[in-house]
Amino acid sequence: MSHNNAEDYVVILYYSRHGHVRRLAEQLALGVESGGMEARLRTVPPVSANCEATEADIPDNGDIYCSQEDLENCAGLLLGSPTRFGNMAAPLKYFIDGTANLWLSGALTNKPAGVFTSSSSLHGGQETTLLTMMMPLLHHGMVIAGIPYSEKSLSSTDAGGTPYGATHVESDDLTPEEIELAFSQGKRLAILARKLRHDR
Repeated sequence: MSHNNAEDYVVILYYSRHGHVRRLAEQLALGVESGGMEARLRTVPPVSANCEATEADIPDNGDIYCSQEDLENCAGLLLGSPTRFGNMAAPLKYFIDGTANLWLSGALTNKPAGVFTSSSSLHGGQETTLLTMMMPLLHHGMVIAGIPYSEKSLSSTDAGGTPYGATHVESDDLTPEEIELAFSQGKRLAILARKLRHDR
């Protein structure tokens, strides 16, 4: 595939209920920008059991909702969610489940992807959430990138941070290690996106 300007950005797609995942997403975005790519923060609307409930096309505040076109034309993807019983939150899964057309066209094939999460406790299902979030990305043919142990904070953190992706253990703010790991994951993904973009 030839390079075009449409693929000069990385989508950071997340769902955040209380703001913790969003704070991680913002650090990932800083890393993406430092890696030489534009970072596009995108979110998804909540889901409701009320069949009559509808959401506005544009949220009242925060980042705008992700579109299929955002994903189709991206150079890479970072996917973030709070943990929900060891899995991603329903609103994000609902959105991902609606991307079959991108799967059929192979739009995401060979693009790099990473995952990130936040939980309310240290053993709150972070690693299973990250691993299960990777599955639909693998089905899309994406190239999964985590955080290597060459990142020193991975060995020193006593809060969030895993080789599978950036994490946060909910508290008032991100720890210095959580910030550093999220930044490094974003930067690494941007560098990989630039390299892989020229090989497609």
